[in-house]
Amino acid sequence: MAKKRASDFTLLISTILLVFIGIIMVFSSSWPDALYKMKDGYYFLRKQLIASFLGLIVLVFFMNFNYKKLEKLSLFIFIASLLSGMLIFTPLGTEFHGARRWVKLGGFTFMPSDLIKLGSIICLSSFLTKKKDDIKTLGKGVIPSFIIIGISCGMIFMQKDLSTSFTLGVTLLSIMFIAGMKLSHLGVLIAIGSVGVYKAISGESFRAKRFLAFKDPFADKTRFGWQAVQSLYALGSGGLFGLGLGKSRQKFFYIPEPYNDFIFSIIGEELGFLGSLTVIMLFLLIIWRGIKIALNTEDLFGCLLASGITALITIQSLIHIAVVTSSVPTTGIPLPLVSYGGTSLILYMGSIGILLNISRHAELDRS
Repeated sequence: MAKKRASDFTLLISTILLVFIGIIMVFSSSWPDALYKMKDGYYFLRKQLIASFLGLIVLVFFMNFNYKKLEKLSLFIFIASLLSGMLIFTPLGTEFHGARRWVKLGGFTFMPSDLIKLGSIICLSSFLTKKKDDIKTLGKGVIPSFIIIGISCGMIFMQKDLSTSFTLGVTLLSIMFIAGMKLSHLGVLIAIGSVGVYKAISGESFRAKRFLAFKDPFADKTRFGWQAVQSLYALGSGGLFGLGLGKSRQKFFYIPEPYNDFIFSIIGEELGFLGSLTVIMLFLLIIWRGIKIALNTEDLFGCLLASGITALITIQSLIHIAVVTSSVPTTGIPLPLVSYGGTSLILYMGSIGILLNISRHAELDRS
């Protein structure tokens, strides 16, 4: 066994910088909403600072927690995450903006879907490690893996959260691909998933109307194209250098919750193309280091786990940026490490902590 090394410094610094940018941008973008709804302009800033502090504790914990122990605990973690999702359908479940996706325990509110994401990645990585010789077979490898994916994504979809279930589904499929499944099997799973997405969109009128508005947001800019149009206005008015920190106009109730699903729009408006490019470059650094860690780790579980975490960050970041640039139909999905949201921030910082721990066991060029 290789001697334990220092954690990946580039990955750690990139993460801290993104969290720091997130704190600043959450404060800036949430000020009008916080002042109007909460009568306190610092409301969302305080909550984000608390979540960042807790996230740092979780990051440091997992950075020093041997990731190989997660393989032994994988089934327990997966079941616990699913049970947390079931709490939504109890009196503890809380509805917000017509969606029941939160659980309230005392004064603490969290989103179970975030826990399910990490739990299913750990579970599938562990399963495929045990079935490494069966992944090319349909009965022993592909179908059991697909059951894990179906249960995880189905639990999130039951919360009427198509974007998150899609993100998780693609992430888990990428783990199966990296584990060595046949391309023919992958093609079939993608076809099944595509049919499922089509049915989910066509089966709900608001999703179908959003999809139709995507073709030309300006044709329905007062209703279903509203968010996309306002987001494009924000990005367009930012120019190269931006309007200046705190000087966004679109955050004044033009974009709903600009500190969450459309925070990249406000980054583009206030910090301009250069500020947006900086954020993208930091994500690319995290993705690059994640891929390097996965390629150089000493065991299959570590490789699949690192790949899954990196894929999740990559896919969710891509979808968020694609939504705010109107490259895909409008959907609600936060930008990892940057958007407002305590559960999401803690989850992603914890996931980075796991990546950092895996890096201590990997042969990396740290120059």
